[in-house]
Amino acid sequence: MTTQSELQTRYNDINRGVYFIGTTPPKSDTPLDKVSEIADKLLERVSDIDFDGLIVYDIQDENSRISKPRPFPFKSTHDTRLYSSLLNKKSNHPVITYKSVIQSNGDDFNEWANEAWEKYGVKDVVLVGSPSKDNKVSLPLADAYKTLVDNPHDFFIGGVTIAERHASKKNEHERLITKHKQGCSFFISQAIYNPQATIDLLTRYAIECQKQGLKPQRLILTFSPCGSKKTLEFIEWLGVNVPEATSLRILNADNPLYESIRNCVNSLQQILDAILPYDLPLGLNIESLTNRKEEIDGSILLYKLLRSKMDNFLAKKELAALSKS
Repeated sequence: MTTQSELQTRYNDINRGVYFIGTTPPKSDTPLDKVSEIADKLLERVSDIDFDGLIVYDIQDENSRISKPRPFPFKSTHDTRLYSSLLNKKSNHPVITYKSVIQSNGDDFNEWANEAWEKYGVKDVVLVGSPSKDNKVSLPLADAYKTLVDNPHDFFIGGVTIAERHASKKNEHERLITKHKQGCSFFISQAIYNPQATIDLLTRYAIECQKQGLKPQRLILTFSPCGSKKTLEFIEWLGVNVPEATSLRILNADNPLYESIRNCVNSLQQILDAILPYDLPLGLNIESLTNRKEEIDGSILLYKLLRSKMDNFLAKKELAALSKS
């Protein structure tokens, strides 16, 4: 067993992208043999695409964050570590495991971390804090980062970044820098439907890093296709900002899934064009927010389209650097 995450070595090369498929563990009442089948089915779907790893989300109820009812009812899932371990063994790819720390205290969380590494082989972890400031928190996110940093196992630690938060508070770039100082080596965005909010955040972060003489950390941009009104409601319920014109275009299209994929491709292009002057190491994470077959298939197609766009962007940057040398 290696003592370090293999993602860490891949992350060091600023000239290459890193590419992920996001998923959630099956519902907790799913029998274990069926969980294994679900993992096989997912890996079969992505077998013809070249990806660096998978991301397993820790699904929480989050009803404290918003007064609107959840469009899809909340159901608890299997332990993220169990599903990550299964996917890691079956795919032979690294898996990033999300962990919500809201219900933890320091001792519980340290035990969770030791078990994650020793029993499940989990090395890449993204910590998530409270979805609402109204929640009673016994383990603040900063303390959870410190617990992982102090743990004898060499976890590769990531954080979440929310462009919408930057749009309202104008300080998400500072949070990224603080989280990096607390131990984060990469950040994963929530689903992007408003490219301008992401451009504002990335630009501010790049410039602030330059000012402070800091090396920007890897930023993984998440995209998710939407094929129905219900999925769009869920995306908005999760806190993703969908501009009115985008929402209208998707809902009034002959094929909403096609329109949402087109929108995601355009959004990535806008983001890449805007951040061209900055050396930000990037990555992509493509997820399907529902288990509807057409949306899952749509997410695979979206992955292919976005990956080719990102690879092209990085190759052009390398070519530009070559012309200057």
